[in-house]
Amino acid sequence: MDENVMFSWSYFVEQMRSITVLDILDILLVATLLYFVYAFIRDRRAGKLAAGVALLVAIMLLSSLAGLSAMSFIMTNLFQVGFVALVVVFQPELRSALEKVGGEPLKGLRNIGENKEAQGAVAPNIKELCRAVDQLSRDRTGALIVLERSTKLGDIIKSGVTVNADLTSFMIRNVFYNGAPLHDGAMIVRGWRIYAAGCFLPLSSNESIIKDLGTRHRAGIGISEESDAVVIIVSEETGTVSMAIGGQFKRGYTYSSLRRELEKLFVEPQTTKGMPRILPYINKKNPKQDSDRT
Repeated sequence: MDENVMFSWSYFVEQMRSITVLDILDILLVATLLYFVYAFIRDRRAGKLAAGVALLVAIMLLSSLAGLSAMSFIMTNLFQVGFVALVVVFQPELRSALEKVGGEPLKGLRNIGENKEAQGAVAPNIKELCRAVDQLSRDRTGALIVLERSTKLGDIIKSGVTVNADLTSFMIRNVFYNGAPLHDGAMIVRGWRIYAAGCFLPLSSNESIIKDLGTRHRAGIGISEESDAVVIIVSEETGTVSMAIGGQFKRGYTYSSLRRELEKLFVEPQTTKGMPRILPYINKKNPKQDSDRT
C-alpha cells in the first residue's frame, strides 16, 4: 500500500514538473473561453437549447456504452447533420457573439486616440437627451431611442428615414410628437446626432420577458440583444422611462438617474462592459420626476 502511494506521489510530482509556461497559458485560455461561452448563453434562450444538446450527447454516449445498436445508430447519424442544424438554430446568438468579439477590440483601438475634449463634448448631448426624455415622460409620449455604439446599425437605419440633425431636446420631442409621421418608429443616434427616425427594430423572442411589456419595449430589448446599443424607452401608457443593454432591462429612471447612467457608459472610463446584470423588473409606481435640471 505504501509503495502504491509513493508511486502515485512520484508520478504526480513528475507530471507537475513537466508542465511548462505554454501549458499553463493554454489551460488559462481554454478556461477563459469556456467561461465566456457559459456567461453568453446563461441568460439567453440559447441556454435551454444548449441543455437540450447536452442531453442528446449524454443519450448517445449511454446508448453506445450500453450496446444499444439502434439508438446509437440513430444518434450518431443525427449528430452528423446536427452541426448545420445548430448553426441555424443558434444563428441570432452566434451573430451577436461574433459582433461583440469583433466590436470590443476595435472599440479599444479607437479609444487609444480619444481625448478629454471629445469626451467633454458628449456631456451636453447627454443633457439634451435626458431633458427630452424627461419631458416625453411627463407628457406620456411614447419614444424609442437607440444610441449606436461599436455595432453599426446600417440595416436598421435603412428601414427608416435619414434625418442627420443635431441632437437637441426640441428635435427629439418633435420627432416623437403624436401627430408626427415618424413617431411610431425608433430613433437612431449615431455620433451624437439624430441620424434616422421611424426605424423598425427586431422584436425580442425571449420568453422570460414580463408579459406587461408592449411592442415598443420588446423592440428595444430585441435590438439590444443583437448589438451593443444603449436603448432608451418611454412608455406611452405610464410615462415610465426604461433602458435596455445587452438584452437586460431596467425600468424606473428619472432625469438624474438616467443622466448618471449615460455618463457612466459614455463619459467616464469604463472598467466593466455595459451595465450590471439586471433581471427583468417593473416599477409599479410611476417614477417621481427629479427636479435636477443643472
